[in-house]
Amino acid sequence: MDIEEFYAADERRRRSDEVEFGTDWADAEGARYELSWVADTGELYVMREPLVKMMEDPFGDVFDASVPTDALSVAVVGWMPELAGVEDVLAGWQEAMAAPNGIGWLADRLRQRDVPRTAPAG
Repeated sequence: MDIEEFYAADERRRRSDEVEFGTDWADAEGARYELSWVADTGELYVMREPLVKMMEDPFGDVFDASVPTDALSVAVVGWMPELAGVEDVLAGWQEAMAAPNGIGWLADRLRQRDVPRTAPAG
């Protein structure tokens, strides 16, 4: 789903405080991710930017083409009700984010810590 669909699916997300855990995560192919936690829902989610072609202007400056909002895909990757738990699970995230395929570290870490993807039923 795109970021607008994500927020529209649960209005608590739109009005909630969010804590960002980095905006420069990357996967093995070089796609960029942002990682955030939504306080009111307990959701840890990633927003993935598609790979974009780098452009060079006539002056030699390199930039990426604009990415439209509907091209940003969102996935909930974990559920933790308290920020302290998120911070514990993600200890060391700054170094992991800077490493090649840091998003792989995140996936492994969530699996190792048995973080559920959704809130328990009930």
